[in-house]
Amino acid sequence: MHLVLCLLAAFGIGSQAQYAPDEVTELPGMMFKPNYRQWSGYLRAGPGRFLHYWFVTSQKDPATDPVVLWLNGGPGCSSLDGFLSENGPFHVNDDGATLYENPYSWNKVANMLYLESPAGVGYSYSDQTYTIDDNQVADDNYKALQSFFTKFPNFTQNEFFIFGESYGGIYAPTLSLRVATGEAKINFKGFAVGNGLSSFALNDQSLIYFGYYHGLFGEDLWRDLNINCCNKSNCTFYNSSSEACQTMVNVAFNIVYETGLNEYALYLDCEGQHRGYEFAMRHLFKTFKKQLHTHKLPGTRTSPPSLGEVPPCINSTAQTNWLNRGDVRKALHIPDVLPMWDICSDSVGAQYKILYSTMKVVYQKLLSLGLRSLVYNGDTDMACNFLGDQWFVEDLGIKPTTRYQTWLYEDQVAGFFQQFANITFLTVKGAGHMVPQWAPGPALQMFQSFITNTSY
Repeated sequence: MHLVLCLLAAFGIGSQAQYAPDEVTELPGMMFKPNYRQWSGYLRAGPGRFLHYWFVTSQKDPATDPVVLWLNGGPGCSSLDGFLSENGPFHVNDDGATLYENPYSWNKVANMLYLESPAGVGYSYSDQTYTIDDNQVADDNYKALQSFFTKFPNFTQNEFFIFGESYGGIYAPTLSLRVATGEAKINFKGFAVGNGLSSFALNDQSLIYFGYYHGLFGEDLWRDLNINCCNKSNCTFYNSSSEACQTMVNVAFNIVYETGLNEYALYLDCEGQHRGYEFAMRHLFKTFKKQLHTHKLPGTRTSPPSLGEVPPCINSTAQTNWLNRGDVRKALHIPDVLPMWDICSDSVGAQYKILYSTMKVVYQKLLSLGLRSLVYNGDTDMACNFLGDQWFVEDLGIKPTTRYQTWLYEDQVAGFFQQFANITFLTVKGAGHMVPQWAPGPALQMFQSFITNTSY
């Protein structure tokens, strides 16, 4: 890796040059003329660590529209998936060679910054090992943001927001706290988390209720769960000391994981066998995974549930093929010495160290500073289900300031929301884990309402 760093230095990647060399003037497969500018290059995140960024200006008014940072999760998965499959200005056709415009791109109303984080993910790199934890990621992302605004000083006065998805539920709040309390001059206004992991305990606990009330378990299993895991006052599914309860929870989670359901979107079929988000749920349902070894049931496996073994239903073949083309890498200023791009990094995901079991205290600190926050969920996701995030927001100790009510998109119910002072919980009806991908119109409307601080 030291040799790679020396070669990269020859490319000028580590320089503090302004952003002109990073501008992307043309892209292979782009058959349309964009009405925005874009840059792709590297931001310094610390000694020997460089994060790949892709920045596209707003199609509306770049000089005054907000700058929004987008982070996918994993941990260890690339934010270019968000760009090319969710809310970026263009996506890749199934041929893996041509691009098409996204009419619901979030850069319709904002300048969008996509950051591949941490180092080792996508085209980001480091001269060190890829062992990293939550705090180091937040520190590195904060340094990368400072590097970004050094490259793009004309955007320092724009309002700034942070959005995170999935394990971005950890990335976004921890980075937000660095930005809100740091010395960098950033016009930070708020953060949002989509289908995020906010509390391991609440996410585990709520999945049992989600599964039952979506018709996955049946009355016999539900009765056994209640008999073995509940007392008169409450049920404890996620960390029960009862062996009988653990066995029943094993049966319930086995249905979620082993029967071929799409964990990211309950009502959608699986699109492919790509391992995609292999590490995305490796850290979820820890108690359940430990139980698998000691409470094996007939017909179940002994290994922990992993999306590498269960079809993840995420097909990223087209974008992977396109990003690994030599002419695309050249257009994005990716040196030839870097390895091939993949949607998730095995090495980063396997060595990642989790430090936080809940984001409750972090949220409370941020909200006490007057920052605005949005927690939104597609309501068919089982990886980070809406009920767990709803409980998380309700548990912050903030009194609701509105009733739980519908919001509309094109005169149809798009979901429900409730405000708690400066934080809002919102659901997107029928969407799964990747809301901007599966409900692009409602997602854009939700996004615009949040960044403009207008009613949903």
